[in-house]
Amino acid sequence: MDAIDRLYRAQIAFLQSRFRAFEAGGLEGRARAVYPMARLVVDEEHAPALNAAFGFADQPGVYEGTFTRVDLFRAHLVKQFTSIIENHGGPIEVCLSETPIPLPFAFPDGMVVGDGFDAAAMVRLKRHFDMPALALMDDRIVNGDFVPGPGEPLPLGLFTAPRVDYSLHRLRHYCGTAPEYFQNFVLFTNYQVYIDGFVQRAEAMVRDPDSGYTAFVEPGGRILRQDGTAIGVPAARAPQMPAYHLVRAGHQGITMINIGVGPSNAKTITDHVAVLRPNAWVMLGHCAGLRNTQRLGDYVLAHAYHRDDHVLDSDLPVWVPIPALAEVQQALEKAVADVTGLDRIGVKGIMRTGTVASTDNRNWELREQREPDRALSLSRAIALDMESATVAANGFRFRVPYGTLLCVSDKPLHGELKLPGMADDFYRRQVAQHLDIGFRTMELLRALPPEQLHSRKLRSFNEVPLQ
Repeated sequence: MDAIDRLYRAQIAFLQSRFRAFEAGGLEGRARAVYPMARLVVDEEHAPALNAAFGFADQPGVYEGTFTRVDLFRAHLVKQFTSIIENHGGPIEVCLSETPIPLPFAFPDGMVVGDGFDAAAMVRLKRHFDMPALALMDDRIVNGDFVPGPGEPLPLGLFTAPRVDYSLHRLRHYCGTAPEYFQNFVLFTNYQVYIDGFVQRAEAMVRDPDSGYTAFVEPGGRILRQDGTAIGVPAARAPQMPAYHLVRAGHQGITMINIGVGPSNAKTITDHVAVLRPNAWVMLGHCAGLRNTQRLGDYVLAHAYHRDDHVLDSDLPVWVPIPALAEVQQALEKAVADVTGLDRIGVKGIMRTGTVASTDNRNWELREQREPDRALSLSRAIALDMESATVAANGFRFRVPYGTLLCVSDKPLHGELKLPGMADDFYRRQVAQHLDIGFRTMELLRALPPEQLHSRKLRSFNEVPLQ
């Protein structure tokens, strides 16, 4: 990792210096830097069949991968490479690749140009520097579509370095915080009231010296420290999908993101969070209860998904099953019991497990009801929302452990709609408890060893070594 980091930093420093020369009007010729890479050779003798979730190659061959921002991924990659060396021996070769680093990606905090930078300046810039190329940033590897040509190496990891850099910049744009603050346990929600509760809890926990949390970071880069002092200022304008980070050593804290409404947002944010390789992500949101026996405020623990959201149809066809992951399911169920204080029978009285349907039509209630009623009935769905199936399906696609715990906020099939007074009372009563369950779930998941949490259900039969 030190060797990869040295190569990366030298290439970035070169690009940054060349850009300063360009701004000063003294750059001649083309300036190109390339990503570092690692190469692993696995022969027949060192390709054993292993019963693990990560850290080994399924078949003999030459594996190569490019890398970026070692400062963000060092701990994760050390664990992964350690497993690979233990399983296959060595050595691992480190060198420079032939993949160019696009100039904007040489500035992790964002590339800033002067007021006089215009379209003509951009044309001149492209003559001197490589710019982002979509051909190097697709998801063929994670989608199982990558087919190496004759003599071409197999992929070492799920993402190329340009794909990672692209997502790191998108996270800063969408979430309003730098990627280094994102934690390994991620909560998604689609309601600001959950964020308000998260902020209140996070600030209290940071001030508690026994909590284990060291800082709280909000959009704009304001950081609340353990001694109660804060540096930086909140964002003057809320980003599209604001992220808040309750920081713990080793990125073992909790990040919560308000993804807004709809499966498109859910796909957008999970496409980018996935490159950080979080240990788990969980959706906390509201849903329409579809059974007459459900009450407002009851919980729904999804153990299957009826996918009518369509945003992943070309990446992960709807015929692909999205399995429930036992470790996440058990943590969510235990968290409900721990927070409510109910025994197993009592938990069954306030929570149902079953199929959650996700739709891309927010006004599905306004359609002629025979078609949606039949589909929901055939799938045995017990709840309907807009984001959960997308979050779970993208977790499956990106090999990130996932789960969903929803709260019934209305029952439109049974004439129980969200009326203003009822909704306000519901939010006051239920959000606090739902958030407590989310926090407790992440504590339980954090206590699991990574090799147990990272389910083998997420691994294909011809998987890449680095997960």
